[in-house]
Formats: sequence, structure tokens, C-alpha cells
Amino acid sequence: MDNGLPPVVFIGAGPGAADLITVRGARRLAAAEVVLFDALTDPALRELAPQARWVDVGKRGFCHATGQTRINALLVKFASQGLRVVRLKGGDPSVFGRLEEELLALAAEGLTAEVVPGVTAAIAAAAAMQRPLTRRGSGRSVSLSTAMTRAGELLATRSADTEVFYMAGRQLAALARRLRDAGWPAETPVCVVSRAGCTDQLSSDHRVATLAEASVLHSGRPAVVTVGVGAAALPHVAARQALRTRDPACVPATRSVKTPNP
Repeated sequence: MDNGLPPVVFIGAGPGAADLITVRGARRLAAAEVVLFDALTDPALRELAPQARWVDVGKRGFCHATGQTRINALLVKFASQGLRVVRLKGGDPSVFGRLEEELLALAAEGLTAEVVPGVTAAIAAAAAMQRPLTRRGSGRSVSLSTAMTRAGELLATRSADTEVFYMAGRQLAALARRLRDAGWPAETPVCVVSRAGCTDQLSSDHRVATLAEASVLHSGRPAVVTVGVGAAALPHVAARQALRTRDPACVPATRSVKTPNP
């Protein structure tokens, strides 16, 4: 390529608002001639590459989705034509983004690529709730999991101090049962954040025993569920939430909606 870059650049767009993309990602995107973009990427990112051809290859759970074989074929096709191709993925490309399959498809044709990391939804959710995923002395490990398997089976594990489950928004009641089966105590803190990183993000606090109550609030929205040490509110956050419950006028409004613990 005349700019010294590989023909294909995978860019993590972040989980929501366009300004969560990295500086490097924005620069690479601005140089694109073709952009293959995911369903959950912010449309405002088009302003960074108005000259590019934008091709929707999005996937959404339980909805119509572009087949992976077609995405692979499009990457190879455009890159083989000598075009500067950006594969724009929501969140981080390496976290549940099928990056391996697309890199292998390019490698099979002798095409190289660059991967630009992005903010994954688990990190954005933790920031929205002010819940550090690791805690000194109590939270030494974090696990990122998909709640749904390829076969459509719902799974839950207890392998780390904090577990973050992706793609669980439609299965919160069932996930609560699975968490109990996996050995999580009923009183374990859980927080749910839907559309993390977006201006309309919603967040709520629960316990494993009451997680099903989140279903109505987050209905139809992509959500991540954090369970364990990293879901517990810090003392100042818990105090602020309690104050808002008693008198909402005492605390400035935020973009997130938080419900108190049961």
C-alpha cells in the first residue's frame, strides 16, 4: 500500500459513542477507502471517513445477520483490489469479534492486516458504574464470557472473582438460575449495563437472587452483566445511590439510570 499500512486494518470502534474510538483507530479510519462495519458501531463515525464506501456487515443476536463466510469474502475481495480496507468492529476486535476467522481468511490469500484495539463493553460498563473490575486484596481475577453458546445454550460459570457476561440481555432470568447452579450465592452483587458507552446507557444494581428484575428495564437492549467483586458498589457510590433514592433532587442527574439494591 502507498501509505505503508497493510491492506486491511481491524479497528475497535468502542462499545457506543463515536468518541470512544482510539486516536490511532480514528486516523486509520480516516484513510479508508472501504469500511466493513458492525451493527453496533456509532453512525457518527462515518464523519471520519466520508470518502469511503461503507458496507453494512452487522450481526445482531436473534436477528438477521451477515454470514461470516460473506464477510470473509468481502475482506479478501476489496483488499485484493488494492483498496485500503477497514474492518470496523464494535468494542474490541479480539473480544467476541470473530477476529480469528477473518485474520485466517486474509492469511489464506496472502494478505496482511493490522489490529487496532478498542474499548470493550465490559470496560465501558465498569466505567459507567464506577465499579473497578479488579480490587486490591479481593478482586484479583476477571473472566469475560458469552452467556450464549454457538448452539444457543445458556451457560454461566464461577471461575474468577468477577465474571462479566456478554450477550445476556434476553436471558437475565435464566442467567440468574444458571449463576445459582454454578455456585454463586444468592446475595452476590450483580450489575447490568445496557448500551454501555452510549448516551442512552442504562444501569441497574441487583443480587443473583433478584437479577430477573432487570429484564424489563433492559428489554431489547444489548447488555453486559457483571457478577461478583467487580459488581459491588464503592462506598461513596452506594451512598450517592441511597441519597438519590430518598431525594432525587439532591444528586445531579447522570446519563445512566441506577436502581437501588433490593
